[in-house]
This record gives sequence, structure tokens and C-alpha cells, in this order.
Amino acid sequence: MSLTIENLHASVEGAPILKGLNLEIPAGEVHAIMGPNGSGKSTLSKIIAGHDDYELTDGRVLLDGVDVSGLEVDERSRAGIFLAFQYPAEVPGVSNANFLRAALQARLPDGEEIDAVAFYKDMYAKMDELEMNRKFTSRAVNEGFSGGEKKRNEILQMMMLDPRYCLLDETDSGLDIDALKVVAKGVNSMRSANRGFLVITHYQRLLDYIKPDHVHVMADGQIVKSGGAELALELEESGYDFLKTA
Repeated sequence: MSLTIENLHASVEGAPILKGLNLEIPAGEVHAIMGPNGSGKSTLSKIIAGHDDYELTDGRVLLDGVDVSGLEVDERSRAGIFLAFQYPAEVPGVSNANFLRAALQARLPDGEEIDAVAFYKDMYAKMDELEMNRKFTSRAVNEGFSGGEKKRNEILQMMMLDPRYCLLDETDSGLDIDALKVVAKGVNSMRSANRGFLVITHYQRLLDYIKPDHVHVMADGQIVKSGGAELALELEESGYDFLKTA
């Protein structure tokens, strides 16, 4: 079982961004991607999730051996892919509780209904774990939320939807250290032998709390270096100067 990226080429508004990227994330592993601005990190996450603004021009995205490259965003989500955005969108007029309930209902077979009591019990337990006030259930999705509240809400969605592969696109951006620890705690609670993670970050500090099995460096739309967790520490100390001589 794995999320496999084969020879991925992608463009945005006609400009090539990803240029033959290959990556395999086995279930049970956390892979971190780092790299300078403009290297294609966020584009990779959007292409995997099927975002309409990003064009896949060659290559494939395989979910446990099944090609999902042609699926719509909602189909990929139901297949088990979750993307936590760097800048979560606001959804005015839709409460958090109704949003999550509708998303879970869409995953059930026709004719089955969510047990409301079990749903709220599960949601409240996960909100308590993320130190979220239960009043957030009645507030519109992300509307008026602080940056840290939006990121916690993203992790709440991930915990409720229980995906097979989680893509975290700079989830640490804009977080103070306390919020970062809470978000990391939520992510770590989901680590299991049946779930894989792709963590995109600029900063090594997130990886102090979400320990990666592998770290990859992206540059110019490709993975140019891979290693263990120690690679993130090297990058923190020396930066990306090695790319200038590569």
C-alpha cells in the first residue's frame, strides 16, 4: 500500500512547475518535503489532490496501485486523499458541524445515515484533543477564525474524515509554538501502519514534533536530494546553498 507519484509533470497557467517528479509514500510512513520558494512543493500537493487550477501534463498518481489521476477532487477525497491547505478557505453560511457531517455522509453507501449521537461524541472528543472550544461547531467554516484556529480546524477535518493519505501543505505557517504543538499532537495521534503522510514545510521546527521517516528536497520541480530526519537539521544549518553548485 502506498501513494505513488510517477514521472509527474504539471503546469500552472501554461508555466511548467513539476518536471518529472517521482516519489513513493508507503502506508505507515511520514515523508517531509522541503525546498526553496518556487520549487513546486505546494503544486505537488495540489496535483495529488486534483485541484482544478493545476494541470497534470504527464505522469500518474497511484493510490494503492490504482491510477486516480483522472478523478475529480471529491472522488479522490472519498478514495482516501486529504489535503490540509496552507491558506484554508472560509465557507460562509455553512457551520463546521454541518460541513463535517455532510462530508462523512457522502462517504456512506446509499441509504445509510450518520448516527447523530455518535457523530457529535466523536467530533467533541477530537475537538477536546485539539483544545478547540465546542462553540466552533456552530460557527461557519473558518469564517473569522485566526490563523491558528484555521489550522486546528483543518486537522479536525482530517481526524474526522480518517483518510488513508494525508497531505499537509505548510500547516505550520503562521502558528505560534503552542498552536504548533497542538496541531502536531493531532497529526501524531493519526499515525498508523495503514496511513501515510506527506508534510510540506519550510522550517525544521515542525519536524521536531512530527518526526519524519524520510526528508526530500525539491528544487526546480524535482526531488534533488533525499535522506533521513537528519537531513532537515542539515538544511536548517546550511540552507540550500548546495543547490547552486549542483
